[in-house]
Amino acid sequence: AGIGKCVALDLARRNARTILACRSRERGQAVVEAIRVATGNPAVLLRLLDTSSLASVRAFAQAVLREEKRLDVLVNNAGLTGLPFAITPEGLEQTFATNYLGPFLLTNLLLG
Repeated sequence: AGIGKCVALDLARRNARTILACRSRERGQAVVEAIRVATGNPAVLLRLLDTSSLASVRAFAQAVLREEKRLDVLVNNAGLTGLPFAITPEGLEQTFATNYLGPFLLTNLLLG
């Protein structure tokens, strides 16, 4: 939703192969379908990613590097704010992991 959806919609309108990285399969797939209909671009894909989980980030990056010939643009748009203090299963503070550590790791893994 929000900025991420707008960016994905714009990229898809430009006929870009667009991968939406979402935590929720159901919500993500609904956005993928809406963007495909709005743009006529069938190359809009959903991949699951939770940037608060470094294991999820690693799995996502491995899949992208394996499945995609190239990556031209990466938009790190995940973010949390105002949630109560929480620790991830990996022992990281959730907001810091989601907003900084996950996107930092993802960018570095995708640089190849």
